[in-house]
Amino acid sequence: MPEIISENVSISLLKANEAIAKELRDFFNKKKIFVINMLSSPGSGKTTLIEKLAHYFEKEKICVLVGDVQTERDAQRLRKAKIRAFQIVTQGVCHLEAIMIKQALSLIPEDTEYLFIENVGNLVCPASYNLGEHLRIVIISTPEGDDKILKYPKAFLTADAIIINKTDLLPYLSFDSEKVKQDIFKIKKELIIFFISALKNEGIKEVVDFIKNAKEKIMK
Repeated sequence: MPEIISENVSISLLKANEAIAKELRDFFNKKKIFVINMLSSPGSGKTTLIEKLAHYFEKEKICVLVGDVQTERDAQRLRKAKIRAFQIVTQGVCHLEAIMIKQALSLIPEDTEYLFIENVGNLVCPASYNLGEHLRIVIISTPEGDDKILKYPKAFLTADAIIINKTDLLPYLSFDSEKVKQDIFKIKKELIIFFISALKNEGIKEVVDFIKNAKEKIMK
């Protein structure tokens, strides 16, 4: 009986989240704000990647909502790089939820064209929560190993693209890029894959082009 109650509560929470996510999507569409939800495990390089991406959006106005269990360090770091960033501290919750984004809407500048949501570092919980985004990108890094895809399938099943970061470390690791590709295609054949090094600024332009093209198609 307790298990059934727990399952029903989970379903109810996700339904409530979906309702708010739809409100958010309608709001973003009305305001013409294109939203990218970025998921990854801790230490994959999300913040560094956003710093690099921002250089290619000089003509467009971007904003970042950063989710973390504690501290405002990532948002502070982005602000030092002259990027408009606002922190959402989840106080122990391992993912962002639509209600958290809704509560942060007043922080987003009116002229925002692209909103990047840097989700809490976790490949499990965030995959179940729609934030009203137009695009979901999952990031993994080569030091994490090449077995993440089949271990955390939902994260990749719900993604539109996957970024494999820190490719500059490939010569020093036993990361099998072909194995990762095969695992991805087992989960979702149409998933777009980018191999990048955010630190070395390699492959960033291709990601930017993908995001801008997605906006043109989705927000005609």
